[in-house]
Amino acid sequence: MLTKRIIPCLDVTNGRVMKGINFVNLTDVGDPVEIAEFYNSEGADELVFLDITATHEGRKTMIDVIKRTAEKVFIPLTVGGGIKSIEDFKEILRAGADKISINSAAIRNPKLITQAAAKYGSQCVVVAIDGKKNENNIGWHVVINGGRINTGLDALKWAKEVEELGAGEILLTSMDADGTKQGYDIEFINAITDIVNIPVVASGGCGKIEDFYDVFEKSGADAALAASIFHYKELSIREVKEYLKNKNLEIRI
Repeated sequence: MLTKRIIPCLDVTNGRVMKGINFVNLTDVGDPVEIAEFYNSEGADELVFLDITATHEGRKTMIDVIKRTAEKVFIPLTVGGGIKSIEDFKEILRAGADKISINSAAIRNPKLITQAAAKYGSQCVVVAIDGKKNENNIGWHVVINGGRINTGLDALKWAKEVEELGAGEILLTSMDADGTKQGYDIEFINAITDIVNIPVVASGGCGKIEDFYDVFEKSGADAALAASIFHYKELSIREVKEYLKNKNLEIRI
């Protein structure tokens, strides 16, 4: 059994973490590098930075954040948000990121997945899929822009396609579960993990420590991503990992 991974996610705007993160002991609570260092010391297996700044200036700032993070933190770093071209891949990987997550860019230009995988290796290419249950409750469709736009793509077909195009991992967010704190969307995760052979990172819905156990015990997820539950100190990564270890799951402490 592969070791299950716990991954905190940070939304970064103009080089700052804006969500009121509830940290003591940090000299600058908005600095993603300090927060990344803290999560690293807590035992996070990986980190995800989502750059929610769309501007060119914001991108330059993000590159600086990645460089500073890579100097201090030695766990894998995935960066997503606004990546549209092979040139963007090159710039961000060169700054020190280990993986790049693409979402709407992959939908607009599926060849980008293949090009990036050919140039940098599949292990660098993460495709983020945001899925929502169809109105008839049968199957899921892919949404973009925070769930506001229905692409019309079938989520299962798209997951299979991105694997065939060369993606090395899928970051799967259930827009039905996201923000509810009612637990991960086990049904959706299993629908995807049943048909792909690449790792799937589950995202959306985590609200309590048992949700981490459930997602690993009841679904095929390889990793669990969470944001606010860690940022607001409702749980620490160390607590989660010790809890899972005690439940006999393969976890790196």
